Amino acid sequence: MKDIKDKLWTREFIMLTVCNLLLFLNLQMILSPLSGYVKEHFHAGALTVSLFTTMFALSAIVSRLFSAKALEKGKRNAILFLGLVLALLATLGYLWSSSLALLLAMRIVFGVGFGMGSTTLPTMASGIVPVRRLGEGMGYFGLSTSIALSLGPVIGSTILDKQGFPALVYATLIVIALIFPLVYPLAKKVKQPDPAAVPKEFSAVPQKKGFPKALLLPSLLNLLMSVTYGGLLSFMNLFGKEVHLANASLFFLFNAVAVILIRPISGKIYDKKGHKALLIPAAACLIVGLWLLSYSTSTWFLALAALCYGLGFGTLQPTLQSWMLQLVPPQRQGMANSMYFNSLDLGVAVGALILGQIAAFSTYGTMYRYSSLFLGVFIAVYVLYLLTRPKEGEQASPKLSPDNTSING
Repeated sequence: MKDIKDKLWTREFIMLTVCNLLLFLNLQMILSPLSGYVKEHFHAGALTVSLFTTMFALSAIVSRLFSAKALEKGKRNAILFLGLVLALLATLGYLWSSSLALLLAMRIVFGVGFGMGSTTLPTMASGIVPVRRLGEGMGYFGLSTSIALSLGPVIGSTILDKQGFPALVYATLIVIALIFPLVYPLAKKVKQPDPAAVPKEFSAVPQKKGFPKALLLPSLLNLLMSVTYGGLLSFMNLFGKEVHLANASLFFLFNAVAVILIRPISGKIYDKKGHKALLIPAAACLIVGLWLLSYSTSTWFLALAALCYGLGFGTLQPTLQSWMLQLVPPQRQGMANSMYFNSLDLGVAVGALILGQIAAFSTYGTMYRYSSLFLGVFIAVYVLYLLTRPKEGEQASPKLSPDNTSING
C-alpha cells in the first residue's frame, strides 16, 4: 500500500505534464517569431514591438492572481477551461488581426487565458504528487516547460520562415487544441481540495484569507534569480554580435540539456534534505555561469557557461516552487503557483529593463557580470533568513515532511 501511495508516474501525472508541455509550446512557438512578424509586417518600432511582450506578461500576472482566488473557492475546472478557450480563441484571432491594435488585443486576451491555464495545471499536478516525492515530481513536471522553451522558438521560427505567419498560427492552434481531449477526463477524475478543509499540519496556524506572507521570501528569491534570466532572453543575440559569436543562441540549447539532467536529481535531494541543501550551491552555479558567459568568445566556452547556468537554474526553479507549495495548505496551492510564476515573469521583465540600461552604458559582457550581483543579493537574503528564522516549533508556517508530519523547513 505504501508503494502505491507513493507512486509518482501515474496516468494522471503524465497527462498533466503533457498538457503543460503543449500549453507552453503554444506560447513559445509564437512568442519569439511574433516580434519579427510585427516589425516586418507592420513596420513597427522597437517600443511598439516591446509592448507585445509587456502587455502579455502583465495580463498573465493579473490573470493568475484572480485565478488563484477562484481556485481557493473550488472553481478549478471553470478556470481551467475558460483559460484554455480564451487562449484558443486569441490564437485563432491572430489570423484576422489586420491592425496592430487588434493584434495587441489578441495578445492581452491570450495572456489572460495563459495565466489561468499556467496556474491551474501545476496546481492539479502538485495535488496528485505524493508528499514525500513533491520536489522530484514538480521537477519532472517542470521539465515540460523547459522542453517547450528549448523547442518552441526553433519550431516557430522554422514554420514562419518556410511557410509564413498563417501556417504558424494553424500549427499553434493544433497544439493547443490537443490539450482539450487530454485534460477533460483529468478535470473529472483529479479530485479538488475541499476549500473548507484545513489539514492537521496547518491546524495550529491561523488561516487568513489574505495573501500568505510565508510566500514572500521564496517569491523574492525567485524574482532575483529571474532578473538574470531576463538578461539572457533579451540580449543573448546582441551579445553574440558584440563578441562575434554567430551561434550565441546555442546557449539556450546547452542550458536546456543541463536543466533536463539536473532536475530529477535536485528534486530527490530536496525531498530528502530540503531547500537548505540546494539554494546556495545553485545560486553559486548561476554566478559562475554568468561570469563565464561574459568572457565567452568561442562556442565551447559558451557551452560551458550554459551548462553551469543550467545546473543552477534547473535546481533553483523546482526547489523554490516546491518550497512555496509546502508553505500553504492544499486549497491555497493555486496561490503558491500564481506567486511562483508571477515573480518569475516580473523578474524577467525587470531584468530586461535594468540590465538593458546597464548595457547601454557599457558592454553586454559587463552587463552579465553586473547581473550576478542580483544573485549576491539572493544569497545574502537567504543566509539572513537562515540565521534569523524562528527556532523549531516557532515557525509561522509549517512544512510537510516525508511522513506527512509537520516539521520546520
